[in-house]
Amino acid sequence: MANGKSNDPLHGVTLEQVVTRLESHYGWDGLAQRVDINCFKKDQSVKSSLKFLRKTPWARDKVEKLYVATFD
Repeated sequence: MANGKSNDPLHGVTLEQVVTRLESHYGWDGLAQRVDINCFKKDQSVKSSLKFLRKTPWARDKVEKLYVATFD
């Protein structure tokens, strides 16, 4: 791009923003239906989700793809 901006739709978006926005859009149960991970089913909090997603690349990838598909 000529203006120097990234083509990455997640550029400048933190993982916390991703989780928070998805949770407010779908709710925890809706998120759990779309991405089958325990932090969306049992210990439903942004904090626990961030802790899990930061150390689990495959799960983070799924959540980021859902975010892009939902809001891009």
